[in-house]
Amino acid sequence: MLIRRTVKDYLILHFIVLIWGFTAILGLLISLPSLELVFYRTLIAAVGVAGMVYFKKESLVVSPSQIIKIMGVGILISLHWITFFWSARLATASVCLAGMATTSLWTAFIEPLVNRTKIKWYEVVLGVIVISGLLVIFQFESGYWLGLSIALISAFLAALFSVLNGRLSRRHTPYQITFYEMLAACLFALVMLPFFSELMTDQKAIQWAWTGWDWLWLLILGVICTVYPFSITVELMKRLPVFSINLTMNLEPVYGIVLAVLILGESEKMTPQFYLGTLIILISVLIYPVLNYWNKRRKAVRTLG
Repeated sequence: MLIRRTVKDYLILHFIVLIWGFTAILGLLISLPSLELVFYRTLIAAVGVAGMVYFKKESLVVSPSQIIKIMGVGILISLHWITFFWSARLATASVCLAGMATTSLWTAFIEPLVNRTKIKWYEVVLGVIVISGLLVIFQFESGYWLGLSIALISAFLAALFSVLNGRLSRRHTPYQITFYEMLAACLFALVMLPFFSELMTDQKAIQWAWTGWDWLWLLILGVICTVYPFSITVELMKRLPVFSINLTMNLEPVYGIVLAVLILGESEKMTPQFYLGTLIILISVLIYPVLNYWNKRRKAVRTLG
């Protein structure tokens, strides 16, 4: 019974990662520009989390000073999603996801700076390998250099808010953090609309109206790709090792690139050199948690000895 439950949990975890890999594709299916898209996504997510809090009878009461900190991280999340969808529009979903594959390596360098710990030697080595993979992509996909560059910025922002969220999670529930972050991300996107909407698109007017199937894609993005995986991940963290969860989540770019080719077809097919560069990055990303786990085990054995 326990084995069956564990297998089911891992299948659910992979399904969640598959859902997250689908977000870049949704960004291309939705006709709205990046800022408007993020506004609606975070609005739907904030309402969705508020509904979950109501039915689960959780508390959203947080001190004003902590709300400011949480909402500050929410602004970083807003910037991350804006640049994420902007990157996919400038290049392709595959190029965007290749850049996003560097998130865990950015985290490896940001976390020691934030928590004031030493950078590990293998993090530097893996960082160099990632750079070599990016150089391969840049060399043979020069037409997408702007989209890939913005994806790297998005990956950096994702790593930064993840590390900061790690600190916030010590004091607040996931529901409190997510609600105030989504609220802040929504408000930030709304405030930025008059200033940056023209920069990201050729249209001078803000595009509020949904067209075609936008309503459906936005609901999927806001509920299924945001609120649902969040709530399920919270439950899985109670039963599965954090190491296994993090390792599985590193497969998001793989699932995303495969889905992009299957769903969007010819527009997502890249040169063999692109996939070689992406493979180099993914190998580094997948090796990192293994080396990190091995290093922690080695230190624990040394301490006990």
